[in-house]
This record gives sequence, structure tokens and C-alpha cells, in this order.
Amino acid sequence: MTSFSKALDKFSDVLKIIGCTAITAMMVITVFDVVGRFFKHPIFGSIEIIGYLAAITVAAALPYTHKMEGHVGVEILVRLLPRKFQLGIKIITQALTLFLFTLIAWQMFLYAKELDKTGEVSMNLHFPIHYLVYLISFGLLVFSVTIIETIIENIMKLRDNKTI
Repeated sequence: MTSFSKALDKFSDVLKIIGCTAITAMMVITVFDVVGRFFKHPIFGSIEIIGYLAAITVAAALPYTHKMEGHVGVEILVRLLPRKFQLGIKIITQALTLFLFTLIAWQMFLYAKELDKTGEVSMNLHFPIHYLVYLISFGLLVFSVTIIETIIENIMKLRDNKTI
């Protein structure tokens, strides 16, 4: 394992912890909000907070989930092909995924800069939204780099005679 892979794994682990913390906070806030509503004291802005935490959870979980191959895939026909073709198809789909998420990360970063410039805040809590968008953009950037690492690993497997 190279130092680059180790650093990428550390970023992925940090984002995984952020995602776990966000989803735990979502559950706690939801429980307290429901109990508070029963006693006529709901948490102000809870829906807004839960929405932000959900976005953080998704963006933070992407790199780790990709690394663990936890995404849903339909491989009914691909499994019937020889290993060499399976790897080729995997590389092509990963390259398309890389293009898409790199583009999304870049656009999210530009959007965060625009939100920062305009000073836009959330409706109820007046929280500066650009912090959240920067965090999501960073999570998508780490995800994109993780995809690059996986593409390189699959190209190396394709070159290796043992997998053919």
C-alpha cells in the first residue's frame, strides 16, 4: 500500500466518522423533536438540521462505500463474461462515474463560492449554507480520487496475466 493510498484511506475514515456522527445526530434530533412535539416544545429548525445532516451523511459515506464496494450494481449479464471483459466494463463504468462526480464536485465548489459571496443563509436558523456545500464538495472530491485509485487498481489487474 502506497503512502497515497494510506492518506486516501485516512481521509475516507475521517469522512466515514463524520457521516456516522451526522446520522447519529439525525436520529437523536428526531427522537427529541418527536418527544418535544408531544410536550408542545419541538426543536426549532429540526427539519432544516436533519436535511443538512442527511446531505453530509451521503457525501461523507461515498468514498468508504466505494472502497468497500457497497454500492448497488446490476451484474446479471456481466458475470457471464470472461474476467478480462468484466474488468474492462468495470473500468469503463468507473471512468464514467469519475467524470460525473468530478464534474459535480467542481460545480458544488463553484456553487459554494457563490453562496459565500452572496452571504446566503438558511431560512430558519440563518446558518451560512456555503460551509455545508464546501463539505459536500470535499466529500465528492475524495470520492473522485478514490475512484481514480480503483481504476488504477483495475487496470493493474487487467494487465496481470493471472486474472485473464
